[in-house]
Amino acid sequence: MALVLIATGLFVYLRQRAQLDDTINQGLYTRAADVASLLHDSRLGGAGQVRFSEQDEGFTQILTPSGRVLYSTSGLPHRDLLTRSQLRQAVRDPILFDVSEGGGLHSPSRILAKPATQRGRPLVLVAGGALDDRNDALRSLATQLLIGGAAALILGSLAGYLAISSALRPVEAMRRRAAEVSAAESGLRLPLPPADDELRRLAETLNRMLGRLEATIERERAFVDDASHELRTPLALHRAELELALRYGKSEEELRTAIASAIAEAERLGRLAEDLLVLARSNEGRLAIRLEPVETGRLLDTVRERMNGLAAEERRKLRVDGDGHATIEADRLRLEQALTNLVDNAIRHGEGEVRLWSRAVPEGVRLGVSDEGGGFDPEFLPRAFQRFSRADRARTGEGTGLGLAIAAAIAEAHHGSAGASNRDGGGTDVWIDLPLHAADGHRGAPAA
Repeated sequence: MALVLIATGLFVYLRQRAQLDDTINQGLYTRAADVASLLHDSRLGGAGQVRFSEQDEGFTQILTPSGRVLYSTSGLPHRDLLTRSQLRQAVRDPILFDVSEGGGLHSPSRILAKPATQRGRPLVLVAGGALDDRNDALRSLATQLLIGGAAALILGSLAGYLAISSALRPVEAMRRRAAEVSAAESGLRLPLPPADDELRRLAETLNRMLGRLEATIERERAFVDDASHELRTPLALHRAELELALRYGKSEEELRTAIASAIAEAERLGRLAEDLLVLARSNEGRLAIRLEPVETGRLLDTVRERMNGLAAEERRKLRVDGDGHATIEADRLRLEQALTNLVDNAIRHGEGEVRLWSRAVPEGVRLGVSDEGGGFDPEFLPRAFQRFSRADRARTGEGTGLGLAIAAAIAEAHHGSAGASNRDGGGTDVWIDLPLHAADGHRGAPAA
């Protein structure tokens, strides 16, 4: 603002000075024209000096080319006001210049010297005027600009400070509230400014972000709680089996039984740890996939062969639907892991025949598992793929509640998705949708 005021004041000052100079110059040329007219009409005589003395603060002289004064305004010294060089130039062309006070002049003045003639005789006509009024006006204007500019700068700065402070007050309120936000205290939101402007939209966006962060924190807390619960049970059983073997295992058979039970619990812990690692890496976006061409028909056959033993133990039939097979670009091992989890879930918690199938969809291909059981509880379907989510809330089953979540994570790593639904005639369909060509992957990198 100071720069603007300085530039504006300088422009006004220079403009006013130029206008005053133009007025003074125009007056000098007019007076010189009047005197030249008198010379031309041969009416300038002894009374000329009296005529010139009526020109307020102006003055006039008529000189010969040699510099001798023929006529002069009363009060001026009877000598020319021009230097020799100025006189020689004025004989040829008009000149305009300023002189300081002194030499018979009582104040700074501006002088116009131009050639003139009288009855064919060459002369030099000099017309001048004092610059006191012009200089006083410019000094007064400069003083007013300095005082007014300083006052405007102070008032403008105060007004700007107050306006900006008022505009940024909502930002300070949001900053103080943001300083109070912590993971330990949920539900806090930034205050919304009353005006419907960019700050309000920023606050709304940040509040939505806080909501997402709180939801993420709650999911992580639930994940830690559920993981602790799932790990506590096999660890307690593992310890109990070892303590019983140590205290009461007197025969070889009892020791073998205790060790076998401990090994089973250790395997369960190992599977649970691997599942937790997969989910943790998928949450961080670091679940590596090794892309290669995969024939869905062969993939389903491999999963069926792997799960035939479990299906036979449960006296269930497992078959592959031979229609809709395709070749996709995916990680074979990860897909086998996902489908194995789906089949294991169907065998342990479903009924009737378990069917592996593939089907073309607009986005790519859908790989699914179906059973003939009673289906999922409708309230459970929206959270079927959440970690540690079980239809059995009492957790009496043998599973960890991670199978479907891992299948969904593997599908998302392939830029796909997972879904589940109950069939009208009874039974459940669970599937993963995969693109034919994965956009991102680590070709040649080992699956973690």
